[in-house]
Amino acid sequence: MIKIICGPKGSGKTKRIIEVANEAVATAKGHLIFVTDTKRYMYDLRREVRFIDVSDYKVAGEEALCGFIKGVAAGNYDNESIYVDGIARIAGKDLKDMAQSFYMLEKLADMRDLGIWITCSCSEEELPEFAKKYL
Repeated sequence: MIKIICGPKGSGKTKRIIEVANEAVATAKGHLIFVTDTKRYMYDLRREVRFIDVSDYKVAGEEALCGFIKGVAAGNYDNESIYVDGIARIAGKDLKDMAQSFYMLEKLADMRDLGIWITCSCSEEELPEFAKKYL
């Protein structure tokens, strides 16, 4: 399952995805992983949520990000949810050009029974057609 949290810059997407991750701690049976490109929100997450700043690993580009997320998912069979804050920003691409990444993430989510939450900086109307099914 993939779920998108979208909205214009400054609308509270990061705050919302952090709330979703923190709320999941109460019922999670597996690992929860939060992926972003800054340490700014590290202390807003409960300690049960694994925080990963991709800039520590020099992840740059869409393919590198997809490979990184696959590696994180492969690292433990008890992973339950992965939260990606700012997927287009991390990938360095426009969201409209990321259909292949979303296809890969959907396959990964289905194969590993993962919940994948993603923030996107755009309004619902601006969301590319391929991504609207994840709202």
